[in-house]
Amino acid sequence: MWLSVNMQRVVEFLVGLLETPSPTGYHQEAMQYVQERMEALSLDGLSMRSTNKGALVFTWAGERNDAPRAVSVHVDTLGAMVREIKTNGRLLMTQLGSYAWNAVEGENVTIISVSNGARHTGTIQTVAPSVHTSNEAEKGKREEERMEVRLDARVSKREETAALGIEVGDLISFAPRVEVTDTGYIKSRHLDDKAGVAVVFGALLTMRDLGLRPAQDAHFFISNYEEVGHGASAGIPPEAKELVVIDMAAATTGEHQNSDEYSVGICAKDSSGPYDLEMRRRLTRLCREHQIAFKVDTFPHYGSDGSALLRAGGDVRVGLIGPGVDASHAYERTHRDSLDATICLVIRYLLDDRS
Repeated sequence: MWLSVNMQRVVEFLVGLLETPSPTGYHQEAMQYVQERMEALSLDGLSMRSTNKGALVFTWAGERNDAPRAVSVHVDTLGAMVREIKTNGRLLMTQLGSYAWNAVEGENVTIISVSNGARHTGTIQTVAPSVHTSNEAEKGKREEERMEVRLDARVSKREETAALGIEVGDLISFAPRVEVTDTGYIKSRHLDDKAGVAVVFGALLTMRDLGLRPAQDAHFFISNYEEVGHGASAGIPPEAKELVVIDMAAATTGEHQNSDEYSVGICAKDSSGPYDLEMRRRLTRLCREHQIAFKVDTFPHYGSDGSALLRAGGDVRVGLIGPGVDASHAYERTHRDSLDATICLVIRYLLDDRS
């Protein structure tokens, strides 16, 4: 059976999600976006609930329920938090998630007030950004205390910034700068892991349009604390026998990497160790059987929601896949072909009744 994925719908979903702010700790808008669009699919046998931590879990009843399976993705993204309002009225940041400061230098941001929801814009830069005034503009270290947010407001004192309602602990969201090219590329921040969420949407959309149901009950876990390491440590339905994590960083391209931007990546090992060997064999077998372009890779500096679940004592077999993305945790890029390949593998996994 040939799978025809409506990539226009998938990309439209992805762009909308990318443009919805969700730095770790601020997930409500993104979760509402995902929930509304999943509900609009009107899948027979689909139920939804939220966990105490705010993750979204939806279950799609399959043909059988003797070996339920789970799929996880995450909506939380890299971001920052206000650490201090400086004497000059600018903002010192602390990171949410892990990234190199030079990867966000010059980026436009939105400060989201925790107390009243107000929003203010600004730009991340070094404390000496101009080559006309300081050698540090070129040679200075990019580290937390040498970076700041320049607000788009007429402020030059701590008191003036505080008067805007900005406080320590307010959240900082990075502008995604989404671009979809006529050559099939999607460029944006936060493809980690909003591309993975779009994969789940695309898989369910395609299965609905083809009148297909999963072979086993399938639980979908939309995580909201993956970037800080505890997203799926709780909340995966305990009856699940196995878990496939979809995370774009599982297919990051780079030096010494085997992945590319045009296939689905299957992770054999990351910083938490090897993933389940039988799950990897099953996923690669499905790719070969159905002519899905794939690459197997390892990632020495990576961890996933699967890692979080296993470290929390989860007795579940875990596999890790994802669309190939270049420049992870920076200004990222993927291709429609990689999204399509990942969607097709997820569908084949959901339909496969072999263990």
